[in-house]
Amino acid sequence: MLCDLPADGIYETRGAAMSSTAAATGLVLFLLSLPVVQSQNDYGVTYTSTQICAVKGSTVVIGCWFKYPSRVNVLKRVWFTKGNDNNPEDLKTDPVYAGRVSYSTQRKSCTLTIRDLRESDSAVYKFRFETDQKHFTGLPGVTLNVTALQVHVDTSSYPDWGTLICQSSCRLHDRPSYIWYKNGQKISTQSGQYWYSRYLNPSDSYSCAVRGHEASTSPSVCVRGDSCNRVNYSNRSICAVKGSSVDISSTYNSYESPIQSTSWFRSGHGSEDLREDSQYAGRVEVIETERGRSTLRIRDLTESDSAEYHFKFNTQSFEWGSSLPGTTLTVTDVQVRVSRWVQLDCVTRCNPYVSSYVWCKNGQQVYGASSSSYEAPYDTENSYSCALKGFEDFHSSLVCINGERCNRVNYSKRRICAVKGSSVDISSTYNSYESLIQSTSWFRSGRGSEDLREDSQYAGRVEVIETVTGRSTLRIRDLTESDSAQYHFKFNTQRFEWKSSLPGTNLTVTVPQVKVSRIISVHESQTEAELKCESSCSPAGRLSYVWFKNGQKNTTQQTSTYTDYFYPGDNISCAFTGYEDYCSPPVYAPKFASVLVLNNSHEIMEGSSVNLTCSSDANPAANYTWYKDNKPISTEQQLIFSSIQSSDSGEYHCTAKNELGQRPSEVIFINVKYAPKLASVSVSPSAGIVEGRSVNLTCSSDANPAANYTWYKENKSLFHGPVGMYHLSSLSSEDSGKYSCKAENLYGPAQSVTLYIDVEYPPKLPSVSVSPSAEIVEGSSVTLTCSSDANPAANYTWYKEDEDSAKASGHNFTITDFRPEHIGSYYCVAQNTRGCRNSTLQLIVTASRFSEISCNCVDDYFLFGYHNPLCSHIHKKNEALKSHFLQREAKQHSTEKCISRT
Repeated sequence: MLCDLPADGIYETRGAAMSSTAAATGLVLFLLSLPVVQSQNDYGVTYTSTQICAVKGSTVVIGCWFKYPSRVNVLKRVWFTKGNDNNPEDLKTDPVYAGRVSYSTQRKSCTLTIRDLRESDSAVYKFRFETDQKHFTGLPGVTLNVTALQVHVDTSSYPDWGTLICQSSCRLHDRPSYIWYKNGQKISTQSGQYWYSRYLNPSDSYSCAVRGHEASTSPSVCVRGDSCNRVNYSNRSICAVKGSSVDISSTYNSYESPIQSTSWFRSGHGSEDLREDSQYAGRVEVIETERGRSTLRIRDLTESDSAEYHFKFNTQSFEWGSSLPGTTLTVTDVQVRVSRWVQLDCVTRCNPYVSSYVWCKNGQQVYGASSSSYEAPYDTENSYSCALKGFEDFHSSLVCINGERCNRVNYSKRRICAVKGSSVDISSTYNSYESLIQSTSWFRSGRGSEDLREDSQYAGRVEVIETVTGRSTLRIRDLTESDSAQYHFKFNTQRFEWKSSLPGTNLTVTVPQVKVSRIISVHESQTEAELKCESSCSPAGRLSYVWFKNGQKNTTQQTSTYTDYFYPGDNISCAFTGYEDYCSPPVYAPKFASVLVLNNSHEIMEGSSVNLTCSSDANPAANYTWYKDNKPISTEQQLIFSSIQSSDSGEYHCTAKNELGQRPSEVIFINVKYAPKLASVSVSPSAGIVEGRSVNLTCSSDANPAANYTWYKENKSLFHGPVGMYHLSSLSSEDSGKYSCKAENLYGPAQSVTLYIDVEYPPKLPSVSVSPSAEIVEGSSVTLTCSSDANPAANYTWYKEDEDSAKASGHNFTITDFRPEHIGSYYCVAQNTRGCRNSTLQLIVTASRFSEISCNCVDDYFLFGYHNPLCSHIHKKNEALKSHFLQREAKQHSTEKCISRT
C-alpha cells in the first residue's frame, strides 16, 4: 500500500527523479521516490525517498543529505527509530543493529546503510544532527518495509496440479521478473512470472527470487507435507574476524530414507568435501547434534576462507546439488585508519555483529575507549591498535599517527602450525621512537619475561636472527608438543620498555592422529574401514602423507585417507612426508578385555561395596558393555554395586569394542555371601497329626554358604545337622509341644518362629462313678459321672440298658428322684473325631435300699471286678450281660462305630 506524504507546510518537494543511491547495494525496491526536504533557517534534511520496500537478507541504502550554515561545526550525527527528537537512541549503539549499520562519512551526506535486513527492521528512520549552535531532526523520516519472499502453494484446482506464487508483504516496483528453483536447481524454462503452474511431485521443493537479486531467495518449501528434498541455510551471509572461528548451519530433509552421505563444499572448488581439502586440514569440523541439521565449523579463519559455502546430501537415487545461494562468508582483518591527525578509525571489510571496540596504546588497553573511532592526541612517539569487542586476540597491526618512528611491535604471523620434530621461525618487526635500542629478547606466555635463550627447556634449540635492523626472528629446532605456546618479542631503550598486553604469535606443535572416519563393512574376522590422518592444526603448504601398517610403509598411499581391510591384530599409523620419525600413535582394535574386582575384604559380603572394572588396550578408546548371565546390563566401564545383594550373584563378563573390532573378557563368578535369612518351618503332612502316625518337621533358610540346622522342643535341643528335616515316627500324645529351629552359618544365625505340634488320639477307657457312693435311698438324688483322656476333648452320652434313646449328654447324669424303675445298667459313650469308648455302671436294689455295683470290664468297655456279696444272686445275669456286650463290641469294631446302648 502506498503511503501519502503529510500535508505539513514545512515539507518541500524538489524533483521527481528516482534516486539511484537507494538501489546501489542489495535488493532495494521503492513505492515512493519523491525527495522530501525539511528546511528551517539554513538547516535542512533531504531524504531521497520516504517509502522503501526491501527484501529480507538484502542491503538497503537510504539516501540522505543535510545542510547547515557554513559558520557552524557539526558535532554529532545520529539515525534513530526509538526515542524522540530530544533524546534519540543511536542505531549504532542498538545491539539489534550491531555490525549491520553504517553512516556516510562525506561532509554533508547522511546516507544510512543497513545490511542483512531482517523483518524486525521495518520502522520509520529519522536523521538528526547537532551543531555547536543547535540540533535538527529531519521529519517525517523514511518508512522502511522489509519483506521476506515466500512461496505459496495452491492445489485447490486439481489433486496433482498446483500453482506456486512468489509473495511479498509489500508491493515490489516495476513488475520485477522472477526466477524459480526446483530442488535447488534453476528452472530454465520458466517465463519470469510471479506464479508457476505444473504437475507437482511430493518429493520436490520450490523457491523463488527476484531476477538480479538471486542472493535473496525465498526458503525452499514442499508442495505437499514436510518431507520433500530441501536445504535451507540459517544465515545467508556471515562476517567473521580473521583468526576466529565460525559456524555455518543448514537444515535439510530427504524425501527418501536413508541419507547415505552429507558434505560441505565451497564455490569454486567443485564439490570437494571440505574435510578432504588440504587448505582446511585440521581446521574444519562437521557437527550434527540433531537429525536434519548440519553445522560446518571452521577454525583459525584466514581471508582466503572468504567464499560461498554449500551443503549437499546423497541418497541411493538422489543428490542435492543446489544452484541456490548458500551462506556467504566474509573474513575480515581489522585495521586502524588515520583519518585526521587526531582521529583514528577501526575499519573492517565487513561488519561482524559487534557494537563495541577495544583500543590499545603501545600495546596497553585504553580503558573507556569503546567506539569505532578514537580521538588520539597528536604525537609521534606512541602506536595504536584496535580490535572488535569479544575478539581481542585478533588486534589490528599497530600504526603510528605521524610517520613511522613510533614505538611498536608487529608480528608477521599471529598463528603458526608446525610438525613435531621440525623447526619454526617466528618473526616480528619493531621500532623505537628513540634511536638506540639497548636490548631485545623473546619470551613465552606463562613464564614471565625470561629470555628463551636462558630457558633450560630450549637449551641448544633456539637462536635469535636479526639480519636487518628492526626485524627479529626466533628460530626453534626439534620442536616438541610442549613448545606449543604464545611467543612475544620485547625491546628496551634507555627510558622505555615495550610491555605489550597484545597477543603475540601462537605456535601449535602438532602430531598427526589417525581417525576412523567411516566403517564400510564389518565381517566376522575383519573390518573394512576408511582412516584419516588428521592434525590439531594445518601446517603451511600442501602436505603429503605416509601410512604404516604393522610397521610396514605403504608406498601406494600418500593422501590423508586410507581404506583397507583391518584385522584385530593390525596396527595402523601415519606421518607427514619428511617426518616419518614422528608417526601418529597407532590405531588398533582392542587387544584384550580384562576384569578387575575391587572389594574391601576377601569374601564378597552382602551389603558391601563392589566395583567391577573392564579395561582394554585399544585406540580409538574402547566402549564397554557388561553382561550378567549373558544378558547386557550396562554400557559403563565400571559396574558399581554400592550395596551388593544376593540377587547380584551370577556370571559376569564384559566386552571392549571400538570401530575396528571387539574382544570379550573372561567370565567371572560373583558369589555374594550372607547369613541365613529368616528361617521358616513346616510340618508334613500338615493335617491329620494323629497318634501312631509319622510326621516330618522341615526347617529351611536362604543362606550362602548353606546353613546347619538345630531343632528344639520346649527350648531343648533335639537334633543338629546340615539337613533341616526332623522325623517323628509313631506319634504319641507325649510328642505334642512347641518346636522351633535355628539356621546358622559362618556369618550368623536365624531363628524360626515357634511351631506347635498337637497330636490327636481317640478317647482312652472312660472311668465312671456314682455319687453318693453309699447306699442309694429311694427318692434321693443320684449323679453318675463319666470322664476320659482324649484329644480333641471327648463328648459324653449316657444310655440305660434296653432303652433306645439317650438319657443324658455331658460328663454327669443326675437322677433327682431315684425310684425302683431306675434300677439297671447304665453306660456312657466318650467320643471325639478320632474314635469313641464305652463304660458301664449297674445300679441294683436290696429291700427298700438301693446300691450300685461298679464292674470294671477287662476289655476296656466294661467295669467289672467289683464283687459285692449282695450281687451274687445276679451273677448269672451279669454273665449274660457281659456276653451281650462282647457281641456288641465285635459288631462295633466291624462298623467302626461306637454302640451306645445294648
